[in-house]
Amino acid sequence: MDLPIQQYPRIESSSIIITTVYIGASADAIRGFITTPIERAVSSISGVDYVESTSVAGLSTVTVRLKLNQTSTVALAEAGNRLDQIRSELPTEAESSVAEVQRADRPYATFYVSVTSTTMTPPELTDYLSREIQPRLSTLSNVQRIGLEGARPQAMRI
Repeated sequence: MDLPIQQYPRIESSSIIITTVYIGASADAIRGFITTPIERAVSSISGVDYVESTSVAGLSTVTVRLKLNQTSTVALAEAGNRLDQIRSELPTEAESSVAEVQRADRPYATFYVSVTSTTMTPPELTDYLSREIQPRLSTLSNVQRIGLEGARPQAMRI
């Protein structure tokens, strides 16, 4: 009897990270009003291995670790549905929760592009990159995350 041999078997290990911003709230308030309801809601998603979380002043982060080879797109859709169901339980002042998939089986490749301009100031260039270029790059297939390092956002001083 011959068994097939795969040199590099397909193994998927991923997590869903749910972040919720509630500016001005203490870590205890974040834990009680945001983190705990989100943990309860997402813990029953199919394929969940375990759930861990952190609550600091103004920010809740819930990490849902999926079982090995669990399809992350299905789990992400379920997490989004569960978050929509509990939205009315969360404080109205809190921003909407953001869920994203983070792959643990293969770290994402990173590359940097340096952008300069002779006609735009650094804040104008940052604004252009965040409004025009970043959304276009994020829609490319297999692109997980786009960030602006060294950005200089515009600020208003009165």
